[in-house]
Amino acid sequence: MEEHGMSREGIESLLQEKKLKDLSYESVLSSMCTYPHEISAYAHNKFLESNLGDSGLFPGTKEMEDEVIRMIGALLGNENAFGYISTGGTESNIQAIRAIGNRKRREGLSEMNIIVPETAHFSFDKIADILGIEVRKAALDEELKVAVNSVEELINDKTICVVGIAGTTEFGQIDPLKEISEIAKEKDIFLHVDAAFGGFVIPFLEEKYEFDFSLEGVSSISIDPHKMGMSTIPAGCMLFREELYLEELAVPTPYLTTKEQCSLIGTRSGASVAATFAVLKYLGREGLKGIVSECMRLTRMLVRGAKEIDIPPVIEPVMNVVTLSFPATEVGRVANALEGRGWRVSVTRVPKALRLVIMPHVKEETVKTFLEDLEDVV
Repeated sequence: MEEHGMSREGIESLLQEKKLKDLSYESVLSSMCTYPHEISAYAHNKFLESNLGDSGLFPGTKEMEDEVIRMIGALLGNENAFGYISTGGTESNIQAIRAIGNRKRREGLSEMNIIVPETAHFSFDKIADILGIEVRKAALDEELKVAVNSVEELINDKTICVVGIAGTTEFGQIDPLKEISEIAKEKDIFLHVDAAFGGFVIPFLEEKYEFDFSLEGVSSISIDPHKMGMSTIPAGCMLFREELYLEELAVPTPYLTTKEQCSLIGTRSGASVAATFAVLKYLGREGLKGIVSECMRLTRMLVRGAKEIDIPPVIEPVMNVVTLSFPATEVGRVANALEGRGWRVSVTRVPKALRLVIMPHVKEETVKTFLEDLEDVV
């Protein structure tokens, strides 16, 4: 830090210099985040000082959070769900496992494991490290969904939770959650659904999928408004069917305006809560459906164009995530060549494929230009 501060003009110039080093989303096809809606940016800036870690000081912001939980809960089949706005899917996943882990620990269980698909987000590796819980990874079927028989085989008397994914990060696939829900109910095991990406996509698809609280076995869901919900970063959401699991996360906060706190972090941005509240109110279900429909139209357009140059998808896209099939030795070369032309794409693990996410910042002209470059590269 310098002895004397810089001028406002100097700071603005420095910020602009740094901003120009960041990539703009226009050429980014690898991210599950996008530009926030302008109404969410407006709301975010209006509530910059709001701290929900001490919510008694900000009752208006707390009212918005309660309303957001009700709106998202209703979208996911239970308007009476319990939860809070988190920083994102990682925090929400940690909290879900922490809640059931705390409950089982109080019941006397010392060794615990959870079962996740091989396609589970890397946040579950963090969970193993932070919470000291064994993470068992179930195999996939030929459609890259978790294999139900593999889940059943991994369950034992130390299993406290099964995790299903509604919109896998790499392939955009939806696990067979109805079948998994039935297993969870039969064996009385907590079922957590990671819908961080798919939660704001699946309800608006033409084909209907059962994945949320409408399934009796689902105990908790994570969903990220800062992805397809068009909110600002960081805005995740942690939802429980029963309040008792939220209570398992509570710690006393004697010197704050509230008696206890259930969130993982202490100081908690009210700005992203306001942003989520504003954008959900502004768009409504009809607006969100329109965004998803356009993303899916461009997804289908991209897949058709790729097929025309003999590049098939690994699976027919379920949502706005496309994986294109190449020989394993070619994927890296193609990705690097596309990066050389200004695109940002990613490569999946198994099977290796070119991964593209068609977010709201992707336009029709973007898809056409990308397909031209892809054909040249191939």
